[in-house]
Amino acid sequence: MPILREGELDIMSHSAEQTQRFGVRLGGLLRAGDVICLSGDMGAGKTVFSSGIGQGWGSKTPVTSPTFNLVHQHNRTQDKQVLYHLDCYRLNGASDSASIGIDELLEAQGVVILEWAERIQGVLPQERLWIELKVREETRRNLQIEAVGERYQRLLEAFRVSAYGF
Repeated sequence: MPILREGELDIMSHSAEQTQRFGVRLGGLLRAGDVICLSGDMGAGKTVFSSGIGQGWGSKTPVTSPTFNLVHQHNRTQDKQVLYHLDCYRLNGASDSASIGIDELLEAQGVVILEWAERIQGVLPQERLWIELKVREETRRNLQIEAVGERYQRLLEAFRVSAYGF
């Protein structure tokens, strides 16, 4: 678990289950207004990680790929919090992101998870948690996490402690 620089964390997952467990740990730390950007090649584990986030956050329904609907909305039992899960694969920048109401979703004060976030990077808030997933071997994934902004620096630190105990 090397720390590359302040606000960055580089971790290795050895299975889809471990990738999902990392997501569960992060999901349990999220609060209204958080923006989680996921990037990486097809099959890198973005949806597996998102599924874990949904579990840890407390979603009533499983977080699955929003490829065909582009946006899934999830609620949780204990409060009125909302989690928005977006798949930006078929979007090409600001004009396409407007068609799915990205501005409204970001202003809605829910948790927002964006898969393929690099496709609409220009319209995303500067402060965010950016996670790049890379395929290293058939079952191994590398997660490179970058926190931009004070809230996300604290979130990354809490995630590191949750995942590794220190």
